[in-house]
Amino acid sequence: MRTLLKIFLFCMIVLTGLLCVRPTGKLTQLEDVLQNNRLIVVTRNASSTYYEDPSGPTGLEFDLVKMFADRLNVELKFIVASDLEQIFTTLAQGKAHFAAAGLTQTQDRAKLLRFTPPYQHVVQQLIYRQGSPRPKNIADLNGGKLVVVAGSSHIERLHELRRKYPELTWEESLKFSNDDLLQKVESRQIAYTVVDSNELLLSRRFYPHVRVAFELSEKQPVGWAFSVKTDDTLYRQAVNFFIDIYNSGVLEQILERYYGHIGEFDYVATTAFKLHIQQRLPNYRELFEIAAETHGFDWRLLAAMAYQESHWNPRAISPTGVRGIMMLTRITAKQMGIKKRTDPAQSIQGGSRYLRFLKDRLPDEIAEPDRNWLALAAYNIGYGHLMDARNITRQTGGNPNLWMDVKKKLPRLRDEKWYQKTRYGFARGDEAVRYVENIRSYYQILLREFDSSTEIAARE
Repeated sequence: MRTLLKIFLFCMIVLTGLLCVRPTGKLTQLEDVLQNNRLIVVTRNASSTYYEDPSGPTGLEFDLVKMFADRLNVELKFIVASDLEQIFTTLAQGKAHFAAAGLTQTQDRAKLLRFTPPYQHVVQQLIYRQGSPRPKNIADLNGGKLVVVAGSSHIERLHELRRKYPELTWEESLKFSNDDLLQKVESRQIAYTVVDSNELLLSRRFYPHVRVAFELSEKQPVGWAFSVKTDDTLYRQAVNFFIDIYNSGVLEQILERYYGHIGEFDYVATTAFKLHIQQRLPNYRELFEIAAETHGFDWRLLAAMAYQESHWNPRAISPTGVRGIMMLTRITAKQMGIKKRTDPAQSIQGGSRYLRFLKDRLPDEIAEPDRNWLALAAYNIGYGHLMDARNITRQTGGNPNLWMDVKKKLPRLRDEKWYQKTRYGFARGDEAVRYVENIRSYYQILLREFDSSTEIAARE
């Protein structure tokens, strides 16, 4: 980290007169953005920042920056850096206005970078693999191979710890990301790594054997980073932006989109799901793809839904009589034109058609991705009960068009004080919440397992 910061400072001094994003003449940085109708931001590819999904670029940082660019009414350009060193160099060379890359604010970084108010706080965690002895502190590492990402804030913390533990050693990798290093711990190629708590939350489902040994730091703020060598006109706009989205609740909505479905980690369920992806899903993938194309869904979302329903078992049956891979009732199957619920092709088509029917029935003002989550809740609990929960949400000051708000009120359908005032009465609203959140979790795993761009490249 210290080396990268020295490189950054050197570049800032040498390139002061050559900045590509430096305001020309007497233009401020904000004036430069507005007059050129272009905001340039450097980021990195990670589940916690920026990545591609079936709909295009997405991620927490993408959503925040896109909202900021729309507020300024300018076009947005992302530079996706291959590593942290490139992020710092890009800023130093003036090729980006700021970095939105999940950067934590540290003492060393604050000397050269100006940070916005934080949108998250994270803790550095030392990671080991289940089945290996769990270290309780640095002294327990016993020479096990510790590898961290070069240029990360983790290195700054490790240098601090070395003052107390002189025997502490580690390797700094320019080649591998945090996600790569988690995979190496999972596969026993290295003993330890360090990741931020938010990245572990998003990645742990993909690496079910990794565990947190202990925390290396207190909570650290995460924000956008501007070079201290630029004026603060654009920076002040960013500060006001974060204050506004925090006060309005919009920041909470965005964080819920990426973290709201992550509950307690279930090792058994996750490992079983990954096994079923290999053993069961290949038998039905084409059927999900056909249904998805017919009814306008991502096939991986339908597959995630079917797994929550039946674990991809076409002969599944519940005590209430629903059955098949999409667990259709007799009434729903008849409405959807399905004659044999245990036939996988018919069941998948029928379930997908019914989900499409529910989604189209929702009020027009409900936007994605909340529209998907509310449709799934209706599939589980019934459209009428969902409308009751939306009414309760509205009555208690929430937004009935946001899954984040509705899921807090769905459990009230179990409470006599509430359900006796509704049109459709008692319902197991808490089960509908778990239903949707499980599907969201399975969906994220399937997106990772079957990345469309990776599969196309493999076929080519």
